Amino acid sequence: MDARNEQRIVDAWHRNAAPWADAIQRREIETRRLVTDDAIAGAVLAFNPKTVLDVGCGEGWLARRLSEAGVAVTGIDVVPDLVRKAEASVNGTFRVLAYEDLTPERVGGTYDGVVCNFSLLGKASVEHVFHMASRLLNARGRFVVQTLHPAAACGPHAYRDGWRQGSWAGFGDAFREAPPWYFRTTASWLRLFRDAGLSLTVFDEPVHPESGEAVSLILGGEPR
Repeated sequence: MDARNEQRIVDAWHRNAAPWADAIQRREIETRRLVTDDAIAGAVLAFNPKTVLDVGCGEGWLARRLSEAGVAVTGIDVVPDLVRKAEASVNGTFRVLAYEDLTPERVGGTYDGVVCNFSLLGKASVEHVFHMASRLLNARGRFVVQTLHPAAACGPHAYRDGWRQGSWAGFGDAFREAPPWYFRTTASWLRLFRDAGLSLTVFDEPVHPESGEAVSLILGGEPR
């Protein structure tokens, strides 16, 4: 089940790379426009990194934002079409790389920051990223994650870890077959940091300015 769902995630993003890039470029996602884009950029820039690795960089919007702020950015993504878009529009270094293959040697060494912005969807693949996090960071470096807020994303399901079927509800007709994703409770996210040898230094819950509801969870950690 786990391996099959991990592959389904990758396959779905290959199929939906073009409409996703268009949606980001046109800023069609309200919560990103109003809340989460600024929240993750602020969380990374708050500790003044000189170098950042963007894991799951997609078409490169966050890498571009960080680069414009003077940060040297390297991005990785498993989808070649998205990596090509990032290369064409961002002053940075980009590689096609699966999360399971992530090591310091494959991404050119260590960084002041490693960031994952809504890019941790699987189970084993995400656990590997956390396993590598301390090895990818310079001294006093920070690993920063933004994900859907578990309380908001749980929906009608039981509040426990497990695979869920994704949805493109609210997106255009160009999107096809949403990928599955592995739901984690807040406690489960915190355990990932602990088990990876990271001390939690950031815990934020960005709130929608109109509804007042938490829309995401931002966690940051430093090697112990």
